[in-house]
Amino acid sequence: MSNHPIEGLMNSAMENLKSMIDVNTIIGDPVETPDGSVIMTVSKVGFGYAAGGSDYQISRGGSQGTGEEKRHPFGGGAAGGVSITPIAFLIVNAHGVKMLHLNESTHLIEKILDSAPIAMDKVESMISKVGKNNKKNNSNSQDASDSSSNESGNSFM
Repeated sequence: MSNHPIEGLMNSAMENLKSMIDVNTIIGDPVETPDGSVIMTVSKVGFGYAAGGSDYQISRGGSQGTGEEKRHPFGGGAAGGVSITPIAFLIVNAHGVKMLHLNESTHLIEKILDSAPIAMDKVESMISKVGKNNKKNNSNSQDASDSSSNESGNSFM
């Protein structure tokens, strides 16, 4: 069975897309600054791809089914597109790694994730302080009730 013409269209479009996109397109070539920092661009990439076609039947007035398979004309097309949008810069230096977002609203989740361990430590310390205060207050109130019942001589037991 021979390949259908649409397969050739699809393979051609996919090969051309593959040749256009590589990791350096998405991340970008690193730039080294005089102070030793390395800056890389981080981009958002979107792909789109479509292919379609149709076989056309030629009508040959009255000749129906000669038993021989006839090849019909084919019409089709394929298209692909890529959208690359820079969204941040990754900065690596002696002080660490920093992500500098171009759109300030995109890093809200990153800030929340970065501050989560600090928040958990604060909550844990608050809970332990409350627990210690409750134990202290309970023991003080227990001591006060014991001493008051002993002083008055009234005991329920």
